[in-house]
Amino acid sequence: MSKIIVLGAGMVGSAMAIDLSELHDVTITDLNEVRLAYVKQKCNSLQILQLDVCNFLQLKNAIQNFDLVICAVPGFLGFETLKQIILAGKNVVDISFFSENAFDLNELAIHQNVTAIVDCGVAPGMGNIILGYYNEKLKLTDFECLVGGLPKVKKWPFCYKAPFSPIDVIEEYTRPARYVENGNIITREPLTDCEFVEFDIVGTLESFNSDGLRSIIYTMPHINNRKEKTLRYPGHVEYVRVLKESGFFSKDKMMVNGIAISPLDFTSKILFNEWKLGENEEEYTVMRITLKGNNEKGEKVEIIYNLFDEYCAKTQTSSMARTTGYTATAVANLCLEGLFVNKGIFPPELVGKHENCFNYIMNYLNERGVFYTKN
Repeated sequence: MSKIIVLGAGMVGSAMAIDLSELHDVTITDLNEVRLAYVKQKCNSLQILQLDVCNFLQLKNAIQNFDLVICAVPGFLGFETLKQIILAGKNVVDISFFSENAFDLNELAIHQNVTAIVDCGVAPGMGNIILGYYNEKLKLTDFECLVGGLPKVKKWPFCYKAPFSPIDVIEEYTRPARYVENGNIITREPLTDCEFVEFDIVGTLESFNSDGLRSIIYTMPHINNRKEKTLRYPGHVEYVRVLKESGFFSKDKMMVNGIAISPLDFTSKILFNEWKLGENEEEYTVMRITLKGNNEKGEKVEIIYNLFDEYCAKTQTSSMARTTGYTATAVANLCLEGLFVNKGIFPPELVGKHENCFNYIMNYLNERGVFYTKN
């Protein structure tokens, strides 16, 4: 039995801690004591610890006696938290999805003899793992990932809920979107190139540009076309673009009745209740991975993986927590079992390239009812 510490007791962090507690001694941390008490109530075998990850000395002391760290802090805290974990010499699986380039920490991780697997969720995450696996089998020319997490109940006007902070969603809607076309990196405004896409069970969804390729931009230069797009219910993009174009996402402070406030802070407060996914609110995750290329015989091949996953009433776990969290806990377990021991920064495609790791992760997810169906 290994000792694991999970940083962040949000919906995904708590799901990971509960899953890992079946085999390991797990401590979950958060700044919010109320949240910790709630998670402890759900799973009494967990140890809880109030922790401010911004207090680096406190963070270092908290993680020093653990075999593995799971980092599930908000994105704006992610890069610096990961850096401090590496400086402490601890192996880590990270799902904080920060905007900075994780490879900037590669030399540090190697020097500290640390295995750090980043972006280890659903997308980025499983899309990368599938890509990494087939990149070893085929000469790939195209990669596309369409992905979204959506509530079952379409509440007007946004028809959207998220199991994480609205500010992280807004960051996705404002960060320039990069994709690769004919070998060239293209940068576009997010929320553009909207297309309607049909999915079994779900019906019609709307896809749009978002900056979800992340490490795949750098690790797969030989694949001429690489694209990731986010999925929402039709109409969502228009409402969000109205807010964006009207200045509601601006970080520049303005004076309101003698008080300096940024429109982004105000908007995030308003949208917190509008977008916050309830603990037992039904939602689903849908994803389609499309790979095109040639096999050893030079024949053209197209491989498609589809995911449709729903809120689990039995465990009271959201689909986004299941699909994101269980990917990370699968990788955590394979690291603890010695199946991946390389040192440095590793995005999921560099883990999935190993057939034994790919099969381990797929089997782990299947055991938990998360099924990626190959067409």
